[in-house]
Amino acid sequence: MNGLVDFKMKSSVFMETSFLNCGAIMLNSSSFANNSLLHTSHCQCNWCKVDLRNFYLRKDKVRFKPKLYQLQLKAPKPMKVICKTPSPGKPPYYGKEYHGAVSRDVADWLLQEAGEGSYLVRESQRAPGSYTLGLRYGGMTRNYKLFYDGMHYIADKRFNSMNDLVEDGLIHFYMEDKAADYIKVMDAEPIYDKHSKYATVRLPRQRSSVDNMEQHHNFSGHRLEDERPPEYNNQSVVDGTYIPADKIIVPRTAEEIVVQYEKAHNFKVHTFGLHWCEYCGNFMWGLIAQGVKCTDCGLSVHKQCCKQIPQDCMPDKRLIKRVYGIDLTTLVKAHNTTRPMVVDMCIKEIESRGLDIEGIYRVPGMLDDVDYIQHSFDNDNENAKIGPVDVSDINAVAGAFKLFLRQLPIPLIPFELYEKFMNAAKITNEHERSDSIYNATKELHSIKQAHYQTLKCVTDHLRRVSQHQEKNKMSVENIAIVFGPTIFRSPDDQSLNNLILLQFQKKVVEMFLEEHEKIFDK
Repeated sequence: MNGLVDFKMKSSVFMETSFLNCGAIMLNSSSFANNSLLHTSHCQCNWCKVDLRNFYLRKDKVRFKPKLYQLQLKAPKPMKVICKTPSPGKPPYYGKEYHGAVSRDVADWLLQEAGEGSYLVRESQRAPGSYTLGLRYGGMTRNYKLFYDGMHYIADKRFNSMNDLVEDGLIHFYMEDKAADYIKVMDAEPIYDKHSKYATVRLPRQRSSVDNMEQHHNFSGHRLEDERPPEYNNQSVVDGTYIPADKIIVPRTAEEIVVQYEKAHNFKVHTFGLHWCEYCGNFMWGLIAQGVKCTDCGLSVHKQCCKQIPQDCMPDKRLIKRVYGIDLTTLVKAHNTTRPMVVDMCIKEIESRGLDIEGIYRVPGMLDDVDYIQHSFDNDNENAKIGPVDVSDINAVAGAFKLFLRQLPIPLIPFELYEKFMNAAKITNEHERSDSIYNATKELHSIKQAHYQTLKCVTDHLRRVSQHQEKNKMSVENIAIVFGPTIFRSPDDQSLNNLILLQFQKKVVEMFLEEHEKIFDK
């Protein structure tokens, strides 16, 4: 292909463009509705060829819905009613839309004359120093009390300019007016399960190798002799037979099975550019705070749709900027491990050269060394350097290990199970106490498997440390005293309450070590 080619998408969906060093406009998977795409196709670099091929492979898979985007384009545009006479005492953060202390009737007349989408700002006659936004929509004037703290706002959303505030409001009024019924049920036909990259059952990945791509397609637009016929696109071959992609069962490796922990998404309100919901496929309307985005995996959906998303977050390491202070389940899923690498690497290092060190876990290491280890894990992850050449003080490794456990946002024993373990520790009958702790641990396995696997590994390691107590002086009781407050954290975090319950925390840790095989039988 030579020159400029205008690709019109039948589904009214076009792909976002981005520029690479080659100078060509590349195609990727971000979708924008109701437009055409201009591609600089004279570039013959391999990246352009692969991406163009991927565009054809993907464009029919995800059906983003253009209805709400088209409606937003039709929403009234803001039009300020300009005050033609100077207004004494005008706040510096208002412009020509400020009309001073005019009455509501005068403001209503001015807006009625200006028409749909017009707005002005006036000072309240009843409460000098407070300001009101008058906005014309739907043949009537709407009045809102205005606030300013460096940004303009009426409720939660904050805007840099009055024009943006009004434009966002007009979009929402128009959507509620024209598509209220549609919005109520827009999550009834999700694209999430079928098309999302976060789906539980995934389609096999398209081969991205340039060589493989060019074997099946020449990019001049002609089908090669060995290319699959159009009716077999996005299908696979088994013994010469074409099988639809949705019928393919992809076996999982042992490593994939190990880390199948459930994890809820960590949604936060987010401001997008032009963006489509990855659950329902509808446009995310408005100018700011149009929806929510998972800070761990990047999934972007409407606030309404996030309630329908299952606990299938698969964190992206690129979004997880550190290791310390990160939710444990998030960490292991992001790194595709059973336990955090800090746990495995520190335990390995301590057991190789620290089991016979007197006061291991009790004697603090040098603070500078502990900080170095933390920064090493945060920056280098599994490539962190904590060997004897890099950290000669094994107590610093032990200290960094304890620090990691203490900084978990949700402690090793989650808050919701804290009382169950404490109540179990208060039972005087040894057999009943043991059974109660076993049941609480079993519940931990069912609700937070990553925590269970990490706790099992940590306590098994501590049990081995206690077996060297003749040299390291760390008996089961001493270890329990040190690790009780590290493994447990009271939900109310009251110091007095923690002091009272220290003996019960210690008792549970002792039983973890003494009855390890019975308690951790999963």
